[in-house]
Amino acid sequence: MTAIQFKIPDQMAQAFNALFADQDKDAIIADLMREAIARADSQRQRREAISRILDRRTRAPIRTNADLAASRCKDRP
Repeated sequence: MTAIQFKIPDQMAQAFNALFADQDKDAIIADLMREAIARADSQRQRREAISRILDRRTRAPIRTNADLAASRCKDRP
């Protein structure tokens, strides 16, 4: 395991220690870090997906309303 040190405002440290006095603070911080990593990874994946969608839109063929209407009606009884 690795030890990490953080500098946080005294008031925040006091509130954290008071709220989680009877709990494993290392485990709480580790859980928060896991959540932050997952959230950042999810945001990265969303940004990449949006970028791919926007890129594909620039290369997509242009269709008129008539083309779209014809496609909807094609092969329908």
